[in-house]
Amino acid sequence: MTRIAHILAALLLAVTLALPATARHHRRRHYYRNSGGQRVHSPMHARTAPRGATARCNDGPYSFSQHHQGTCSPHGGVA
Repeated sequence: MTRIAHILAALLLAVTLALPATARHHRRRHYYRNSGGQRVHSPMHARTAPRGATARCNDGPYSFSQHHQGTCSPHGGVA
């Protein structure tokens, strides 16, 4: 790699890490289908509750679950 390529790679990494966790995660757009067949955002880690979050799981991520039953079940339950 050339020196310029190294500098550009470092700059890109710095900009990505400077983005809030919610912005980085939402670009990837992870979803799942719930028991009712609806598309729901997968749980995510963030410093503060992201818009649309409905619960915080015991191991830290925020859930976007639309039903109480099973919310955060793979994450140790609801905090």
